[in-house]
Amino acid sequence: MFLAWNEIKHAKLRYSLVMGVMFLIAYLVFFLTGLAYGLAQDNRTAIDKWQADTILLSKEANSNLNMSMIARKELDNVDAKNKALLAQTPGVIVDNSSEDNEKIDVSFLGIEADSFLAPKIVEGKMFASNDEVVADSSVKEQYGIKIGDELSLSGNEKKLTVVGFTENAKFSVSPVLYTSINAFQEIRFEKEDTSENARINGIVIRGPLAAYPDDLEKISVGNFINDLPGYSAQVLTFGFMIGFLIVIAAIVIGIFVYVLTMQKQKIFGVMKAQGISSGYIAKSVIVQTFLLAFVGVVIGALTSILTSFLLPAAVPYQNNYLFLIGVSILMLLFAVSGALFSVRTIVKIDPLKAIG
Repeated sequence: MFLAWNEIKHAKLRYSLVMGVMFLIAYLVFFLTGLAYGLAQDNRTAIDKWQADTILLSKEANSNLNMSMIARKELDNVDAKNKALLAQTPGVIVDNSSEDNEKIDVSFLGIEADSFLAPKIVEGKMFASNDEVVADSSVKEQYGIKIGDELSLSGNEKKLTVVGFTENAKFSVSPVLYTSINAFQEIRFEKEDTSENARINGIVIRGPLAAYPDDLEKISVGNFINDLPGYSAQVLTFGFMIGFLIVIAAIVIGIFVYVLTMQKQKIFGVMKAQGISSGYIAKSVIVQTFLLAFVGVVIGALTSILTSFLLPAAVPYQNNYLFLIGVSILMLLFAVSGALFSVRTIVKIDPLKAIG
């Protein structure tokens, strides 16, 4: 530790460059991790709010909620203690209260207001009629929509009034607007249907499921999330990118340390001639690498956290501190592993040849 730290203090510029490279790679890894986690969460936060275990869809839907069509009366044929109707459709809304009439892509979720699918209201109240909606707070932050604003639907004459806001409710990256099952019928099919044959998309189950109709498919919520269009591909893509960047960081640090080791062969030869063991020198190189990587990773992590406060609300960036800690540990382990290539060189140094 003494040798490693004193050498860093003696050659500040040289080791600052190594630290800077580690910082840049670490910052890129943390930034991509935040983007990957943010995008993944924007696909599923509305689903996570259900705290459900199972969803029932029609067998022909191929696990696609929007393509599933079930008669409302099927709920009575499902044997479960906690069950709820779910209807979903994408839509485009326009805020009539704004001057620019900007169109916003949203996802409508039709639910029963007294079911466990009802979101927690952070501002305003729950919808009480077919002309009211509860919106995800992101439409307030990004588009300035307020409680009491009237929304128009593209291709539909129905008008909706925002009466409440909830947090973290997105489905397939789109902000969610919660409304009643009857309002969903008007939005999707342009006519109200209060009969038992009214079409919905799925039935959500919380807890055990004893029995269900043969024409429905039972899907765990975890598998349902993984089958969301583009979700698995996105997670795998970012996962490979982050993994390769961690390996690249280890290789870069390993190359830097190896070059520095080769430049210091004469110094190490003198140290060996004085009786200092190869193990002591090797430990100092590994500790030195750990210190450089640790400082670079910490600065990269702090910078990524600060960056998250500066990004606009439209950027799906979220920091998960468990991920940050896990990625930091991996980067440190790989960086130290890269330095091990220099240990063999240190052991093979002949004091007489190095000095002469």
